[in-house]
Amino acid sequence: MRRTLLAGWLMLLPMGGLYHLVAGPAHREMDLIGDSLREARQHVANEQWFEAVPAFEKALEGMPEELTRENRALRLELAQAKMNASKLPDAHADLKGLLDELLADDESADRESNARLEREVRETLANSQFYMTWLMRLEGLPASEWEPEIESARQNYRMLAATAEQAGDSAALEEQQKNLEAAIKLARLDLGDLQGLPLPNQ
Repeated sequence: MRRTLLAGWLMLLPMGGLYHLVAGPAHREMDLIGDSLREARQHVANEQWFEAVPAFEKALEGMPEELTRENRALRLELAQAKMNASKLPDAHADLKGLLDELLADDESADRESNARLEREVRETLANSQFYMTWLMRLEGLPASEWEPEIESARQNYRMLAATAEQAGDSAALEEQQKNLEAAIKLARLDLGDLQGLPLPNQ
């Protein structure tokens, strides 16, 4: 009996070593991703946006491509950090690409699980379009350049309001209606009046 148990343990030893040789590097990689992500989110909690961006980028760089949803959620967090780190144009482009990907999954089996992420991306994109319009107007760019941005923001806010209404979420509905009104006001505001207003927080 003892010999059988001993033989069993001896068999397990090389198998355990083989597991660590094969799976160990993958586990270490995931640990590094987790460390970068915790660091990034701690910077966000402390509103240290410039420090958060590279930490998110490091986490995203190591994330396995097959973890599609996790990659996209992380890209959203990165874009939000960029918006607060004076990298609005980069964030704006990233969000457009991310929303296009989510909409391309419209007929896929993941559509339902993507719905919440899509709403978050759409709202963040609409906010970036709002701020981009504000800055473009302050720079004196012609209406032909900034009007498409604010119109897209209005459409996104309107869609988010309709979704909130369908879901019976009165708080979200009220917030999106306020966002929609602010977008309409921004498009109609005289440039002189706009120049006298402080840039809203992103």
